[in-house]
Amino acid sequence: MAIGVLALLGFQLVDSAFIARLGTAPLAAQSFTFPLSFLVIGVQVGLGIAIAAMISRTLGAGEQERARRLGSLVLLAGTALIALLALLLWWVQEPVFALLGADTATRGLIRAYWAPQLLAAWLGAVLYFGYSLFRAHGDTRLPGKLMVITSLVNLVLDPLLIFGIGPWEGLGLPGAAWATTLAFACGLLVLGRRLWQTDWLSYLGLGGELVRSARPFAGIAGPAMVSQLMPPLAAMLAISVVAGLGEAAVAAWGLASRLETVSLMVVLAMTMSLPPWLGRCYGAGDWDQVHRLMKLALKVVVLWQLGLGAVMVLAAPWVALALSGNPEVRDDLATLIRFLLPSYALLGVCMLVVSAGNALGWPLRAMLLSCARLFLFYLPCLWLGAQLGSLTGLALGAAAGNLLAGLAAWHMLRRILDRPQRRSRCREGLGPHRPI
Repeated sequence: MAIGVLALLGFQLVDSAFIARLGTAPLAAQSFTFPLSFLVIGVQVGLGIAIAAMISRTLGAGEQERARRLGSLVLLAGTALIALLALLLWWVQEPVFALLGADTATRGLIRAYWAPQLLAAWLGAVLYFGYSLFRAHGDTRLPGKLMVITSLVNLVLDPLLIFGIGPWEGLGLPGAAWATTLAFACGLLVLGRRLWQTDWLSYLGLGGELVRSARPFAGIAGPAMVSQLMPPLAAMLAISVVAGLGEAAVAAWGLASRLETVSLMVVLAMTMSLPPWLGRCYGAGDWDQVHRLMKLALKVVVLWQLGLGAVMVLAAPWVALALSGNPEVRDDLATLIRFLLPSYALLGVCMLVVSAGNALGWPLRAMLLSCARLFLFYLPCLWLGAQLGSLTGLALGAAAGNLLAGLAAWHMLRRILDRPQRRSRCREGLGPHRPI
C-alpha cells in the first residue's frame, strides 16, 4: 500500500510540476481548486473507512454472506453519492471560487479545468471504493498495483495532453485533468474485471440488509465523513489566509500541499491497511493484538517521518527547484518545506489515531480529534503565524499546529486503549465497580 500511495500521490505532484511549467497563473488556478477536490476526497474516504470497518468486522465475526451484501450496497450507494456531489460542485463553482479569493482571470482558467477534474474525481472515488472492498477482504496487493499502473498512465499522458506533441497543440491546464480521467478509467476496467471474478458481492436480500445496516453504517460513516470533510474546510480557510500574501505564495502553498501528501505516504498507507486488520481484531475481541499493532504503527510513523523530515530540510532548495521554475515560488516553497516537513511526525500520529478510532468503534472520538486538530490547533496557529506578515511566520504557525495535534492524539490514544483493560478488571473483580 505504501508503494501504491506513493505512486498515486506522486502523480498528483507530477501534475502540479507540469502545470507549473505553464506559468504561475495556471498553477495558482489549480491551487484554488484543491479545497473542493479535497471535499470530494473527504466524502469518498469517509465512506471507504465505513466500508472497510463494517466488512472487516463482519468477516471477523464469520458472517460471510452479510459481508457480500454489504459490499454491493456500499458500492452502489457510494457511486451515486459522489456523482451528486460532483454535480453540485460544478453548479456552485463561480461563487465558491470568488469567495476563496480567485480573481476574474483565474476563474476563467478554473472554469475550463473544473468539469474534467470533477469527472476524474468521480472515477477516482469509484475506484477507491473498490480498493476499500479489496482491503476489507485482506487484499492490499491489487489496490497497490493499480495505484502504480494508473500513476504511470497519468505520467505518460500528462505532457502529451498538457503541452501536445508535434503539430498537435496541447490542452493546457485542462489536459492534466483529462490525463487523470483516462488513467482512472483504465484502473476501473482492471478492477471491475477482477471484482467480477470474486464472490464478494451479492444482490440477494439487499433491501433487508439496507434496513439492518443503515444505522450502524451511518454511525461509522457519518463521523468519518465529518472528520474527512473538515480538512477541505480548513484548507479553504487556510488558502484564503495565504492569498493575502500574493499569487506566488498561493502557488507555493499548492505545491507544498501536494508535497505534504507524498511525504505522508507511509502514514496514508497505514491508515488504509491497518483498519481492516484492527476491525477483524475488534470483531474477534483480541485487544492484546490491537495494543501490539498500534505500538508498532506509532513507532514506524514517528521514526519514518522524522528521518524524512531531516532529509527534506537539507534538500529543500533542490526539491523546490525541481518543482517550480519561478524563482519567487521556488523560494517560498523551500521555506515551507524547511518548517513543515519535520512537523509531519506528530501529524502522522494524529492521522493514525483517527484511523484506528474509526476501526475500533470510536468514530465520535476520532471526529472530535480531527476537529480539534484543525480548528483548535492548526488554523489558529496558522492565523497567528500569518500576522507576522511573512510566509515564514505562516509556516511556523502551521508546524506548531501539527505538533500540538500530535500531542493531543497521543494523550487520547493512551486513555482509549486502557479502557478494555479497565473494563476487564471490573468484570473480574480486580478493579473498582463503576461504569466505564
